[in-house]
Amino acid sequence: MATAFDTPLDQAALDQLFVEARTFNHYTDRPVSEADLRAIWDLTKMGPTSANQLPARFVWCTSPEAKERLALCASDSNADKIRAAPVSLVIGMDTEFHEYLPQLFPHADAKSWFDGNRELREASAFRNSSLQGGYFILAARALGFGTGPMSGFDAGAVDKAFFADQPSVRTNFIATLGHGDTAKLHDRSPRPAFETFNRIV
Repeated sequence: MATAFDTPLDQAALDQLFVEARTFNHYTDRPVSEADLRAIWDLTKMGPTSANQLPARFVWCTSPEAKERLALCASDSNADKIRAAPVSLVIGMDTEFHEYLPQLFPHADAKSWFDGNRELREASAFRNSSLQGGYFILAARALGFGTGPMSGFDAGAVDKAFFADQPSVRTNFIATLGHGDTAKLHDRSPRPAFETFNRIV
């Protein structure tokens, strides 16, 4: 008997998430509400991370003041995108994520795996917060939004601007969010065939 776990999504869903989905640099004037942000997070948090670490820490910049703070940490072209987007956000990573593991992973003493091993925590925080950033993109697309993930920023400046009160948190990457303006899309960049970057061994 088929279940939700072994039935493929239909083509329309695959198109929305992957095939026809795009990275947006421009957005329409349609607003993005706090309820929308919470809905995106409620999907994002369900994506798998190692031992349910959930090390990502999101800062959703919705006010002009917050977006300006972030824009001042970015390259000129990215700064314009940050200011113009309905929402801009910082995806950070908490290197002290293990303090939450007794609640998030209660069936094992997972906290002890990371106690006293900062190098392991940093590697795990980066890897798993990157995964969560990917889940954020897919969650936003699934709910009808567009995103514009980007590099091109001063991570130390972003940390100072948004995580000064959380010294264990550092910036992974930044992004914009809104209802994408499809009229301003450029041609899609190419994607390689399977054989280009893959091997079956």
